[in-house]
Order: sequence, then structure tokens, then C-alpha cells
Amino acid sequence: MFAPPGLGYDRAITIFSPDGRLFQVEYAIEAVRRGTTAIGIRCKDGVVLAVEKRVLSLQEPESVEKIFDIDNHVGAAIAGLTADARVLIDNARIQSQVNRLYYNESISIPMLTKKICDLKQLYTQHAGVRPFGVSLLVAGVDDGPKLFMTDPSGAFWGYRAQAIGSGAQTVREELEKDYDENKSLDEVIIIALKALKKVIEADLDPTKAEIAVIKSETKKFERLTFDELENYINTVNSGS
Repeated sequence: MFAPPGLGYDRAITIFSPDGRLFQVEYAIEAVRRGTTAIGIRCKDGVVLAVEKRVLSLQEPESVEKIFDIDNHVGAAIAGLTADARVLIDNARIQSQVNRLYYNESISIPMLTKKICDLKQLYTQHAGVRPFGVSLLVAGVDDGPKLFMTDPSGAFWGYRAQAIGSGAQTVREELEKDYDENKSLDEVIIIALKALKKVIEADLDPTKAEIAVIKSETKKFERLTFDELENYINTVNSGS
């Protein structure tokens, strides 16, 4: 028997619905929408990645990882399935090292993003697999600060500032009001934390957020220490 029109098209990734949709990809995008909030902001001094961390009462905060380093000059923040993200991050690290071995130079941020998305897209066109249920904000510095967002479909776009995850819409509204590419790195960190504060259910503290920066001057991926993050959060909470 034939399935009724409109039914059964979500059972395999290789089947388009009559209106041209791939439901498995849409389900993967929904997994991203339900993930923790991640923010990427580019400025003249570099790029900032900030993420919300949801830590259970008995869980070690350090074990919850939402920002990953890929190479010295590039990292990524994630929203969606962390296990899927680890596969993509591991692949990105390999691609970065291959580029260094072949060409004796660091991989460019656009090329690295494209390679991540090539793998994502591959998982939308073969039977027996499912799309990666995660989006990445890929940030780094090559010939200048760069920020890209990847989609479960394998598409990617460049941004000056972007948010993904469950609080993305609220954060984007805040970024549209406060963003200025000429702000300093410190000011951009404050903007990111103010936006995170809008979407975190409890009080903002260093166990509920994580921040990494890549400075234009050093081109090095750096995570903020607990004390550094606490100082920034105190500034946000004091309203200054």
C-alpha cells in the first residue's frame, strides 16, 4: 500500500517531500533550536565566543564543554548535540593539521568552515545515516577576524555577530541594539555576557557561562580563566 500524501517522507534522509523538504534535516535544525545558547561576536580586536552552560547540581562544571579549540588560531562554539559536535571538531582538527603539513601554513577560517560543512552535507544525501544535529559558530583570525555559522544542512554564512541555540532570538535582538564592530574586545565580552544574562534562567555566574577569545594581535585561541570570567560577570551584574 502507498502511504497517504504527506506521510512517510521523514523516514529516510534521501526522500524529498512533495514540497521539496527534507524532514530529517529540519529535525536536526530543531535539535539546534533546543540546545544551549552560543554567541559569536567579531570586532576590530578579534573574535569572542560565549556559551551558556547548563550544569546539574552534582555535575562538575569543567566537564561541560561547549567551546572547542580546533587550531591555535581558531575555535568553535556549539548548540545542539554535543556528541555530534565532537565528531565534527575532531574532523576539523585533522583537516587543520593536514593543511599545515601540506602547505606549511595555518588553514584559513573560510576553508576550514567549508570542510566542516562538506561533511555535514554528505550526511544529508546517503541512506543509513542522519544529519548532524548541531550548529557551530566557527571563529578565528587569519588575515583578519572571521566568524561563520554552520547549519545542519551543510550551509554556512559569515557574520559580524550571531547566536544559535534556544535563546538565539532574544540574543540577536540584544546584539542588533548593542553591536558595533569598532568596540574593543573587553566591550564585546560585556555585550555577550549581557545577552547571555537575558536567557539564563538563574543568576549569571562563572559556572553558567564560558568564554573564549581569539585576538587579532596574537592570533591565539584563549579561554578566559574562572577569575577573569568572574570579573567580567561582576561588571555586568553591577550594571556598569
